[in-house]
Amino acid sequence: MRIVVTTEGCTGCGQCIDSCPYTSLVMKDGKAFINEYCQFCRNCLSICPEGAIVEIADEGDAEQADLSAYKGVWVFAEQRGGKIAPVAYELIGAGGKLAHELKTDLSAVLLGSTAEEAKELIRWGADRVYHAADPVFGTFNDEPYAQMLTSLIRQHKPEIVLAGATPIGRSFVPRVAARLKTGLTADCTALEIDGESGHLLQVRPAFGGNIMATILCPNSRPQIATVRPRVMKRAQYDANRTGEIIPVAAENITCRTKVLETVKEASECMVNLQDAEFIISGGRGIGGEKGFALVRELADVLGGAVGASRAAVDEGWAPYSHQVGQTGKTVCPRIYIACGISGAVQHLVGMQSSDIIIAINKNPEAPIFNVATYGLVGDLNEVLPLLIKKLKEAKQ
Repeated sequence: MRIVVTTEGCTGCGQCIDSCPYTSLVMKDGKAFINEYCQFCRNCLSICPEGAIVEIADEGDAEQADLSAYKGVWVFAEQRGGKIAPVAYELIGAGGKLAHELKTDLSAVLLGSTAEEAKELIRWGADRVYHAADPVFGTFNDEPYAQMLTSLIRQHKPEIVLAGATPIGRSFVPRVAARLKTGLTADCTALEIDGESGHLLQVRPAFGGNIMATILCPNSRPQIATVRPRVMKRAQYDANRTGEIIPVAAENITCRTKVLETVKEASECMVNLQDAEFIISGGRGIGGEKGFALVRELADVLGGAVGASRAAVDEGWAPYSHQVGQTGKTVCPRIYIACGISGAVQHLVGMQSSDIIIAINKNPEAPIFNVATYGLVGDLNEVLPLLIKKLKEAKQ
């Protein structure tokens, strides 16, 4: 559905202009006109005295009207170089919980890779895997991926589709949502099922991370969301688990482009931040390069990685590749030590799923203590040297 102004009925009175909270109604050549900023709030429909503002159906609306035809939870299992990406197992863990609440099954879609990798998805919790092994999917390319996933969704009609908010997921999943004329919520950090309506509640940071927005897709299916890596927990691995693997043929797949070469970026981190079991992060409260030297020393003692808040990166104390938070990396280590980090929501969304969070800050009212497992109020220049000394003694 969409909202339009009929030029025959509009008299140009302008009464509708102030009714729009999104400034999407403007005057053009003496007639009201709805621009691309319309959010479909419907406020204007009852304002026009001539009844010139109306809803009209788009092509494809009718086929999506029967929401009851859509069943099941799907996970797009991303693969790189034939190996399934870790985010796929995290999505299976999250998708399994949603499927359990909806009393339905969980399926995975694997484009490329091998049959053995498809079996791994079963062992991690998928009930069924749609596997397209055609060589065209060996190297990621937007067009064939979007065509294949769209075709499978139209054929089998899943209720929910989840993908990782990775460069691959962010690249082609919006194309799938556009072709299906359904909604897409990007960069989700939490997923729940509404107990009354059964809709998927998709939670993500909004307005620069200042609020956490809960988004619904009540009028179309499937409900599609991309989920930040490292914010969901994996399901339990069961080597004896069995399920169904369905081979899928790549029919009528066209592609106007060809991937000639994939060049991997050399990481600036000695330890991959997203795979590290121990992360010691510094914020603005660390004070400068001298303070960050203590953070690096503590990381070396623990065999962990160095992280940073955006404020510390902006000050030039750490490179962007170490940034944790909404505009950086999302991490889930066994232990996360936050040094001089106040705990703004933009940073919390990147690390709050860590198993154990230890906060060190001289401000007892810092928001970081609200999510910390253990908190220590004190001067970092006194606390960190003592902590490093004790750890070195314990290791010896």
